[in-house]
Amino acid sequence: MRAVGFNTPQPITAETSLIDIELPMPEAAGRDLLVEIRAISVNPVDTKVRRSAPVEPGQHRILGYDAAGVVKAVGPGVKLFKPGDEVYYAGVINRPGTNAEFHLVDERIVGFKPKTLSFEEAAALPLTAITAYETLFHRMKVQDKVAGAWNAVLVIGGAGGVGSIAIQLLRELSDVTVIGTGSRPETQAWIKELGAHHVLDHSKPMAPQLAQMAIGAPAFVFSTTHTENHLKDILELIAPQGRLALIDDPKEPMDLRAFKSKALSVHWEMMFARAVFQTADMIEQHKLLNHVAELVDAKKIRTTLAETLGPINAANLKKAHAMVESNRTKGKLVLSGF
Repeated sequence: MRAVGFNTPQPITAETSLIDIELPMPEAAGRDLLVEIRAISVNPVDTKVRRSAPVEPGQHRILGYDAAGVVKAVGPGVKLFKPGDEVYYAGVINRPGTNAEFHLVDERIVGFKPKTLSFEEAAALPLTAITAYETLFHRMKVQDKVAGAWNAVLVIGGAGGVGSIAIQLLRELSDVTVIGTGSRPETQAWIKELGAHHVLDHSKPMAPQLAQMAIGAPAFVFSTTHTENHLKDILELIAPQGRLALIDDPKEPMDLRAFKSKALSVHWEMMFARAVFQTADMIEQHKLLNHVAELVDAKKIRTTLAETLGPINAANLKKAHAMVESNRTKGKLVLSGF
């Protein structure tokens, strides 16, 4: 089968940073599904792994996490799906990825594809939807109010892949006030279009911007990017006993002693954790993906697909990686078919 991978970590500008390769057809065992990949999307984690993950000599590493496709075969332990089912999912970081014609994935982290979406539109959703959903409702628990705080969530990086779906989920599944941040007119307009009540410019100090609104200190902050640049601002603006969640990897170690004075809690989301550690609640990702599909089909939330870059091959994936690394993308980048 055709696939795209790499055999040594390199900058995306290197000629062999991603290459087209041929691999044997995988076989489903246990609770695995064998999925024929119809579309994929590219996330920051793809670029991080490509830049830094070691590969054994003579081997290739296949990237890719988001996918939408059709179940071709199932392992003997599969209970939730059958061949022919259309599915979408985000895979797991410690197994071969979705940048291949066929892919093995545990059924417990797979959802039924939204019926009203194309494979391309569906492929834009899983990783960001899982990350946003788990962060907001399983980790930070925005459904549990903070006493005396403004019942609001500040989403830093509201125009990115995770921010774009987080804003929609908050509007549909909670009663919180949603504040998104963007640094350019086009991203600020996108954040408003997605449903944010207020928009801030995160290229400037945010605490004074919030203070001018004279509404209060928000109970929750969801930082999706460049947390190290915003940490001082977050500590100033968040309510006492508030909750901070982050998903990025700050370049500098965070001194958590600063969180003590306000008795803040910090929640670090890693959407691969359930699958990597085979947690007892691993099937929650299957459930939440099905919930997201229901919301999409009811037209309560929408895909965050921004651009389709053509078929799945090394040249197009290199273009997508470069665009993601620019930190200027809006929504999700998708590749379709081989």
